[in-house]
Amino acid sequence: MLNTTVEVQHWGLQPYAGAWARQEALMQHILALKVADRPLPLQDRRPTPNYLIFTEHPHVYTLGKSGDAAHLLRSEAELQTLGASYHRTNRGGDMTYHGPGQLVVYPIFDLDNFRPDIHWFMRSLEEVVLLTCADYGLTAGRVPGLTGVWIDHAGGPHPRKICAMGVRASRWVTMHGLALNVQPDLGYFGHIVPCGIADKGVTSLAAELGRPVPLPEAADRLVGHFETVFGITIA
Repeated sequence: MLNTTVEVQHWGLQPYAGAWARQEALMQHILALKVADRPLPLQDRRPTPNYLIFTEHPHVYTLGKSGDAAHLLRSEAELQTLGASYHRTNRGGDMTYHGPGQLVVYPIFDLDNFRPDIHWFMRSLEEVVLLTCADYGLTAGRVPGLTGVWIDHAGGPHPRKICAMGVRASRWVTMHGLALNVQPDLGYFGHIVPCGIADKGVTSLAAELGRPVPLPEAADRLVGHFETVFGITIA
């Protein structure tokens, strides 16, 4: 039975490692249901849940499983001075930063409820962010060959990323997700090669608009566009 209902959870400011463990627990619960019900006829299988998690993290740098650790430009001692931590993760992608003022969104979806296609899932996540940027009067887009959402993307002189993405999937169940720069301290990106891309910049909603943007407001806009793009019902 397909289930396109999604439970939204707001975790507030969470240490990265703890949030990762909570994601894993939700993912493993879904996977256990799928494995247990696999021998049953389709009509007898239990619906699997979907979750949409919103959180912030204290200053942290994370490296995806295919990334290059050399893209972290500071030593462990320097990170301590910055009040930041560092984690290697099991998501896709390269080096990125998370911190206060950045809205981190973890869709823990069973794609068998939607469309079992990671490329479609990533492009759909990008579409959610593109629509959110448009709500703020910003023209955002994609850069060919690169994941995420960009400002000044269409051959402009200063392309800059406003949202980074990296996911993991197992048996079509996803975790990790996207990080939308709402109003973080962009100076922290200067300590890494963001996403392994040295020739492009980083920006935020606040930097582009020249004013503060409340995170709850941005979260509400994202939820609305998740409903539209994914065809979900919020629990």
